[in-house]
Order: sequence, then structure tokens, then C-alpha cells
Amino acid sequence: MTDELAAGDHLVGSDRVLAILIELAQRPDGAGLEELGRAVASPKSTVHRALASLTRAGLARKEGVGHYVLGDEFLRLAFAHHEARPEHVRVLPALRALATRFGETAHYAVLDGAEVVYRAKVDPPTGAVRLTSTIGGRNPAYCTGVGKLLLSNVLPDDTAVRRWLDLHALSPRTEHTITEPDAFVAELARIRERGYAVDDQENEVGVNCVAVPAARGPGPYPAGAISVSALAYRTPLADLLRDVRIVTGLVQGSTA
Repeated sequence: MTDELAAGDHLVGSDRVLAILIELAQRPDGAGLEELGRAVASPKSTVHRALASLTRAGLARKEGVGHYVLGDEFLRLAFAHHEARPEHVRVLPALRALATRFGETAHYAVLDGAEVVYRAKVDPPTGAVRLTSTIGGRNPAYCTGVGKLLLSNVLPDDTAVRRWLDLHALSPRTEHTITEPDAFVAELARIRERGYAVDDQENEVGVNCVAVPAARGPGPYPAGAISVSALAYRTPLADLLRDVRIVTGLVQGSTA
């Protein structure tokens, strides 16, 4: 075997290990060898070798015969990294202040292509009903407050928005989702003018939000957006809009 082929085999093996790790991460109850083999299109022997490597590193743990779950070391590394990220440290005071002030969930999100990724979340200190959003979760940008706010910055005028719409469909997530191109163009223009965005149950029925820019990044646009996401029956959108200056003030005071 040549050195080039050996290197190629090593790369493929590493890719399989990563694929199995990702599969385990998507299965909170774990999975068996056969299930993982089907998911990554590999024989059980290959999956077993990959799991052995992950187990030695503490990234996977065997539970029962042929059944594996994510290891505690994976969780430790993930949470330690997340808590230490500079952006998380910077926005956390604002999220806590918003969650306490409004009794609703506060999010920090960034734009990734046509989607938003939630990088941080703080639930209210009290209240039995909370949102199911998760850190690392994704949503289409066009139907979320944080997404529309960030799009309004990277798409600086109506022409840029229409070009973006040529590549991205506005599929309805709820009956309130803006799906008409002209209406979407007008919506982003309003956001640029007033400096904040709203989600009027456009992504999820029963949930609305108001979103404002977080601190600016190294470029000309905000690094992300911060929102107060509320259950509509508990905190109507009109209440959030009435207090949008308070939202902006808390964010600017904590992330400057």
C-alpha cells in the first residue's frame, strides 16, 4: 500500500468516526450498532471500531449490549466551550436582564446563509410554560425576528432583497408568514428605518418576538441579534412593541 493510499484510508476512517459522533448527537436515547450502521452506510465492524475510538476518548459511552450514547466528556467539552465563547460572555447579561424584565425567553442568534442559528438562550426565572428552542437550533431567517433584522443589514436595499428572493422561497411556516415578495421587501425596509424587527407568529403559532441588533462585529453590520420571544397569550406583541425602547436600552447597555 502506498503512503498516498494509506493517507486516504485514514481520512475516510476519520470521516466515519465523525459521522457516527454526529449521529449519536442526534439520538438522546442512544443507538445500536445496526442502527448506526444503516445511518452512515457502514458495516457493523466498521461502526464498532469507530465507537471504540470514541469510547476511549470519552466521547461515547456503552450502555448495555451493543448500545451507545454520547459520553460525558463530549458534553463537558461542548458546554465548557460554549460558556467561554467571547460572544456568549458578552450577550449573557443582556439576555438575563431581558428574561427577568419581561418574564419571557431571550435569544441571541447569528445569520448563517439563509438561516439563523441560536447561539445563546436564557429562560425567564419563573413561569411554567417555556419555549422549546435550543442552543444550536436553526430556523429560516425570513420568518423570524432575529433573521429579518440581520437580513435587513446584509441586504441594504430593495434591489438586494429582490435578488435574494430570486434564490430563496418564502414558504409559509404559519398562516402569518410573509410569503409575498413585495410585502417582504417592504418589511425589511421598515426594519431598516425603525431599527428593530418583529415576528408576529410568523415562525410558530402562538409565539411572537421583537428583535434588536447586538453589538457590532468587526464588519459594518451587527454580529448578531437579540430577541425577546414571548407566548402571545401571555405577552402580546403590542406589549413588546410598547417596550421596544427598554429592550434596546438593556441590550446596548449590556453589550457595548
